[in-house]
This record gives sequence, C-alpha cells and structure tokens, in this order.
Amino acid sequence: MTFTDFKSIAQVQETFDIKYSEADYIEYLPNVEPSSAFLEEFTFSREHIDVFASETSRCENVIYPILRDVYKRYVGCFSLWSHKSIAYDAQLSGAPDYLISTKSALGKTVLGTPIIVVVEAKRNDFVEGWGQCLAELVAIQKINGDDIKPVYGIVTDGELWQFGKLAGDLFTRHKTALSISELERVFGAIAYLMQTNLPEAA
Repeated sequence: MTFTDFKSIAQVQETFDIKYSEADYIEYLPNVEPSSAFLEEFTFSREHIDVFASETSRCENVIYPILRDVYKRYVGCFSLWSHKSIAYDAQLSGAPDYLISTKSALGKTVLGTPIIVVVEAKRNDFVEGWGQCLAELVAIQKINGDDIKPVYGIVTDGELWQFGKLAGDLFTRHKTALSISELERVFGAIAYLMQTNLPEAA
C-alpha cells in the first residue's frame, strides 16, 4: 500500500484514528513579494506556455517554481525535495510530490526531519489529493517520532492552494484557500510555515 491508495481524508481518519477540524490556524498571512527573477520567468511562462495543460506542466511551471522561490529565503535551515521516497512501514510509503525538511548536518543528499509535504491535486481532485496528503503527514509524523510538533500539508492544482496541519491525532484543515491570483498571499502562507519551523537560533 502506498500514499496514493488513500483516496480521502475520511479513509485516513478511519485507518489511523485521526480527528478532523477546520480553522484558520495561520495566525497572520503576510504578503511576501516574489523575487524579480521569479516574476520574470513566471510571467514569461504564462505568456508563452500553456502552464496548466497537464499535471507535469503545472508542477514544472507553477508549483515547483513557487516553492523554490520561497525556499530560497530559508535555504540555510531547510532542504527542498522533489519526489523523494519515504517510508514508515509497508502501509505508509511512497514519494510525496514535494517535501521540505530540516537541513541535515550530513549534507544535501540526506533527508533531515520532514516538516511540510506538498501534493499536486491530480485531475484537480482535491478530495483524493487530501487523502494522499494526510497519509503522508501521518507517515512523517511517525518517521519523526514526534506527535506533538505539527507537520504541515499543502494540496494544490497550481491555481488553488489549500493548507492543513496534523498535530497529535488532530488534523486541521485551513478554512481559507488561496488563489494564484493572490500570489503574494500564497508566498506568505508558505513562508509562514517555514518561519514557524525555524530553529530558535536562526
């Protein structure tokens, strides 16, 4: 069984005894300006490429560039992974589309502590996307061996960005979804998740 075998939040809840709630847990949503380099490339892509033509196009031209541009601000503390395989056991295994972890002291080839998973909503199916995402959150919570510190999930089709977190046995879905038309707010929400997980000395 892999993460993609989970088709809904309810399926993961019933399998792992997870409670569900909805709340805008991001305490503040600052506007974070994308870098000029990102805006130049992003504008070019949207003008000349059908960036939403396929799942691969969405990932390559929208989702990953956004994650990467926010990540660059925190490169000293975190690592960004694309399709990195993780496994807790035979039931919880697979490769999240994107994963943000703490930076390992051993270098960029070694996974640190996973804190954020990002799932591309295939066929714009957010129900299935959240099933997969929550299963991944359960896995990284167990891998980390810490069910107190929250871990965070994002499900997106590139245009709509939805957020959630798992703390203990409680999954909280962020009520407010963000649109790519509010690019600074999307950047701000992702930055907030990284800022929240910065080491105290950072």
